[in-house]
Amino acid sequence: MSDSLRLAGAQWTATGDPRENLHRIDELTARAAERGARLVVHPEAAMASFAGRLDTVAEPLDGPFAEGVRALAQRHGVTVVVGMFTPADEVTTADGRNRSRVHNTLLVTGPGTEETTYRKIHLYDAFGTRESDTVAPGDEVRTVRVDGWDVGLATCYDVRFGDQFTRLGRSGVDLVVLPASWGDGPGKASQWDLLTRARAHDAQAWLLAVGQAWTRDSVNGPFGIGGSLLADATGEIRARLGGAEDLLVADIDRESVERTRASVPILRS
Repeated sequence: MSDSLRLAGAQWTATGDPRENLHRIDELTARAAERGARLVVHPEAAMASFAGRLDTVAEPLDGPFAEGVRALAQRHGVTVVVGMFTPADEVTTADGRNRSRVHNTLLVTGPGTEETTYRKIHLYDAFGTRESDTVAPGDEVRTVRVDGWDVGLATCYDVRFGDQFTRLGRSGVDLVVLPASWGDGPGKASQWDLLTRARAHDAQAWLLAVGQAWTRDSVNGPFGIGGSLLADATGEIRARLGGAEDLLVADIDRESVERTRASVPILRS
């Protein structure tokens, strides 16, 4: 079991076409693997952006998109985390029509990693938006073991709920990954920085937050602000990207997590 892990966050902008997005995931995962990353994290909604109907692009976990992600992870010899949409339930809308909802799902897969999925628990019913109209919530906090590291999973709006991250910290995770599609708006960039740093502190673990790149497109976004970052167990930012498409590659160590938890034992209470 290694006391260090090289990871990568791939910040980019998804389109509405899963096949096109799968190509980008393949391309960026290859670049990260060439730089020695063992874990490559892609944004929330990497399968398809939030601009279109999610129920028409959602696929089961044995569908072509997920199978493509599995194949590229094996080909590049790394574990990947990819945001996708899977079918969920059916609800009746206010106008009496039935509409299918999806799960906002993280797929974690790669050689030597037991495949895991996480369904976003906290839905973005805020700032005039109702994610719950089209997305069904998950109900289980999930972790996965990657190269001997215990990794917690969370998605975007989950970052506003500190209890989830404290729970992950108490379960013993060394790292939390947070794929996101963080929409732009007044104060949103500063909230992103504040919340990601606070959640790293709550979990007393490394936190890699990976968002979609910033875009001016008023039809297909903005559904990202960039600013993907890596924070340590004290909440200090160790690496950060700007707004453009880019790749964050960094090494993390387990010793700093252990040292933080020993010196500030908040998870024992």
